[in-house]
Amino acid sequence: MPFPPEALRCDAPCGIGPDGRRQCWFVVRVEAEALRRLGLHPDQPTAVVDGPGPPGWWHAEAERRAHR
Repeated sequence: MPFPPEALRCDAPCGIGPDGRRQCWFVVRVEAEALRRLGLHPDQPTAVVDGPGPPGWWHAEAERRAHR
């Protein structure tokens, strides 16, 4: 992973959901400076989507190749 371990924080909070059943979820936090080094901080122009996503066939082909 491109982040140093001390730049990450992972939590797994649990609680009672609206339906009365227990629910758990994951929260992953990354320090802002670690994101800036990769150009991923929301304040940086490189973090903004500037065009359309890849076509559907591209994603399907990536899935096929991942399972080989």
